[in-house]
Amino acid sequence: MLNTIRWGILGCGNVTEIKSGPAYQQTSGFSVQAVMRRDAEKAADYASRHQVPVWYSDADALINDPNIDAVYIATPPDSHLFYALKVAAAGKICCVEKPMALNTDECAQMNAAFAKAGVPLFVAYYRRSLPRFLQVKQWLDAGLIGTVRHVQWNFSRSPNQLDLAGAANWRTDPKQAGGGYFVDLASHGLDLLMYLLGDIRQVQGQALNQQGLYQAEDAVTAQWLFAPDAKGHIATGSGFWHFGTDGRRDVVEIIGSLGHIRFSVFQDDPLQLSVNGVTESVFIEHPAHIQHYHVANIAAHLRGELQHPSTGDSAIRATAVMQQILANRA
Repeated sequence: MLNTIRWGILGCGNVTEIKSGPAYQQTSGFSVQAVMRRDAEKAADYASRHQVPVWYSDADALINDPNIDAVYIATPPDSHLFYALKVAAAGKICCVEKPMALNTDECAQMNAAFAKAGVPLFVAYYRRSLPRFLQVKQWLDAGLIGTVRHVQWNFSRSPNQLDLAGAANWRTDPKQAGGGYFVDLASHGLDLLMYLLGDIRQVQGQALNQQGLYQAEDAVTAQWLFAPDAKGHIATGSGFWHFGTDGRRDVVEIIGSLGHIRFSVFQDDPLQLSVNGVTESVFIEHPAHIQHYHVANIAAHLRGELQHPSTGDSAIRATAVMQQILANRA
C-alpha cells in the first residue's frame, strides 16, 4: 500500500460533514486531497471549512486527478453506477455510499468493473464495523441465546416537516433513491442482519403509500428466511417500516432457543442480552464520526491486515432483498 492514500470525495453533502468526511481525514495512512460538488461555491466552502487542499465542480476532474488514489462517492444512489464505472476505469480504489445502487443489475455492473480493474470496491454499510454490533455478533457466535429461531425488526417514525410541506427530497424520489425512506434506512438494518445471521434466501413483502405525501412507499412489511446455519437450522424473520406513525420505534429482537437479544439499529441505546430470565445491558457509545471504524477497516484491508466486512459483493445482497420486498407494491 502507498504510504498515504489520497482520497477525493464526490458529493460533499450532509453525510460527509460529520459522519464520514472527518473519518477519512483522521484515519492513519489516509488524507482527503480533494472534494467535488456541482455547486462550485458550496464545494469551495466545504474545502475551506475542512482544510481540504483542492476542490472541483466537475467529477471527471477529481476522478482523473493524478494526485487522487481513491474516491469516495457520496452522491444520491441514481449516480452511483455512473461515477463508479468512471472510478473503475481510472483504476482507483472506491467506496460508495449505501444503498450501493438503484437495483441489482447496477450493482452487478459495478462489481464486474472493479473486478476487471483489479481494485477494491467498498460500500458504506458501516454498522458492520461498529463495536456495538460486533458485541451482538460475539454473543450470537458464542451461542449465548442458543439456536436463533426468529428475528423481528419494528421501525416507525412520524413524517418530518419536509414531507408535510411537499418539498423536494431526493430520499423520497424513487428515480433518485430507488425507493423511499425504506430503501434509505432499512438497507442499513437488513444488511446488518445478514452480517449477524447470514444471507436472507427467501423474502416477500408488501409496500404501499398510505399518506400520499410523496411518490415513494411509506409503509412496508416483510417476512423472510435466513440461509441454514452450520447445523442446518433455518431462522425466520419479519419486519415493518412505517414513516407516518405517532412516533419513533426502532427495536430488533433476535429470539433464540435459550434467550434473546434486543437492540436498536439507529439509536445507541444499551444492548440487552436475556438468558434464563436474567437480562444484561451493555452500553457501547457510537464514535464521534459514525464511519470511523468502517474507514479504519478500509485502511486495514488495504494494508492486507483483514478482509473488510462491507464490499460490493456483500452490499448487492441488501439491494436484492429490498428489491424483492418492494416488488409487490400495492
